[in-house]
Amino acid sequence: MNTTALIRPAWTPATIALMVIGFMVFWPLGLAMLAYILWGDRLDGFKSDVNRATDGIFAGCRRSADKAHRWGHRTARTGNVAFDDWREKELERLDEERRKLDEMREEFDSYVRELRRAKDQDEFDRFMKKRDNDKRGGSVPDVSDEA
Repeated sequence: MNTTALIRPAWTPATIALMVIGFMVFWPLGLAMLAYILWGDRLDGFKSDVNRATDGIFAGCRRSADKAHRWGHRTARTGNVAFDDWREKELERLDEERRKLDEMREEFDSYVRELRRAKDQDEFDRFMKKRDNDKRGGSVPDVSDEA
């Protein structure tokens, strides 16, 4: 399915009109729209990079907080040694599960990035093939509705 948005990072009549209006109303708005038109296609990659970086920063904070939290529980033990030992083992198991889930999420993110790259490469190859064929005077059937 091929969907297009009215406002997307491309030179469309809508984005050009918004850019001109932005410059007329308040010049930084027009400049922001120009930046979106020029570099907006990189926004998804930028967002995922920023999210990954902040996840790493906050994961470190979370681990520190978890350790501090557990140390607080060690001093406030329930008095039942068996329960306290069980609780510590469960907390360690949960930490290990969290680490596994984080690793799986990272693997999935890289898999999705590779799929997007492969799709982009396929679209580019189709474009180049069509372009080369059009230059030679032939025609290639439209395959854009395959996906």
